[in-house]
Amino acid sequence: MSIELDATTYVHAKPATAHSYILPAVVDVLKNSFQEANETAVFDLGCGTGGAAAVLAEKGYDVVGVDPSKDGIAKARTAHPDLPLEIGSGYEDLSSRYGTFDAVISLEVVEHVYDPKAFSTTIYDLVKPGGIAVVSTPFHGYWKNLALAVSGKMDDHFMPLKDHGHIKFWSPETLSTLLVETGFEDVDFEYVGRIPLLAKSMIAIAQKPH
Repeated sequence: MSIELDATTYVHAKPATAHSYILPAVVDVLKNSFQEANETAVFDLGCGTGGAAAVLAEKGYDVVGVDPSKDGIAKARTAHPDLPLEIGSGYEDLSSRYGTFDAVISLEVVEHVYDPKAFSTTIYDLVKPGGIAVVSTPFHGYWKNLALAVSGKMDDHFMPLKDHGHIKFWSPETLSTLLVETGFEDVDFEYVGRIPLLAKSMIAIAQKPH
């Protein structure tokens, strides 16, 4: 199955706005998950213009990343020429190309993909046994959706008129189910941006069995 993912033209090479509240939590997750000095290999699936990868590299992680956007990778290479960031999609056999990693991060990507099961399988294959997947996506919960509906902000939230916008709307239950059915276990969630009930995004942390 081949699906074209080159869908985004990036305005700049800075971290996305959402990274301001997502990245600190991701950094803490990685710090708390790996105690050994050699556990530093991180794969960034959907790295965009390399903003998140650059932050992690500055903190000592060995980061490799791919993104389907030629424009995004061009900006990433200009802004971060020392980082191995390349064109690639979550539907490719990336583990054969890059090997496996202590952690795979995918930030604000899964809501854009047409085949989440194939995407999740790619993540699973990239994670070493005993490693983790860290997947963030906009949070959709009952109380948040109710607040959006009452305030008339639902259209702004779902962005139906934006090219290449969100096509999947995940809850903790559905994202957990996706990861568990792929083979991950012990899926935990953190909620970032506002209080948990009205969080902007949620971060799933899933363990790959040894």
